[in-house]
Amino acid sequence: MAMIRRVFVEKKDGFAGEARALLADLRDNLGIKALKGLRLLNRYDACGLSAHEWQRACQAVFAEPPLDEVRQEKPALATGETAFAVEYLPGQYDQRADSAVQCLQLLFPRRRPEVAAARVIVLRGELEPSDLDTVKNYLINPVDSREAAMAKPRSLTLRPVAPAAVPVLKGFRTMSDEGLHRLAQ
Repeated sequence: MAMIRRVFVEKKDGFAGEARALLADLRDNLGIKALKGLRLLNRYDACGLSAHEWQRACQAVFAEPPLDEVRQEKPALATGETAFAVEYLPGQYDQRADSAVQCLQLLFPRRRPEVAAARVIVLRGELEPSDLDTVKNYLINPVDSREAAMAKPRSLTLRPVAPAAVPVLKGFRTMSDEGLHRLAQ
């Protein structure tokens, strides 16, 4: 099994406009006054790279050194901060992860790395559990994404899940209007 490496990338204070805008959005639209700060981190899990290639990729692919702060393996959380991560559902196209893979293949043509990406939202303030649930419900679209585990996965390879059996409606084509009406209710 290939070693999975993890990096967290966060915009430096002067460049964290998206985080400031999201903080204002949550305060204004959700009315969470206890929310004092917000940080956005991009989390990348990658496998298929050597240690030297990984160090090079962190600076050349995952981050822009003048704009970003990079942390390996664990995000730095201060006292009073709560974090959760959001990732696309399996099968949904993840442009961030796909772009990273393409850049890595350009940088290291003989490699076929795998990358998984997630967005980590770090909230600061004396938040009630209901406030955290409200924020998660606001930010996570269940149609295309889900809350991601904070622990590093054992593998980045998606394992296919056998679909459930499709129910069969017997007699549907010969059903009377009354039977169709009952079925629709």
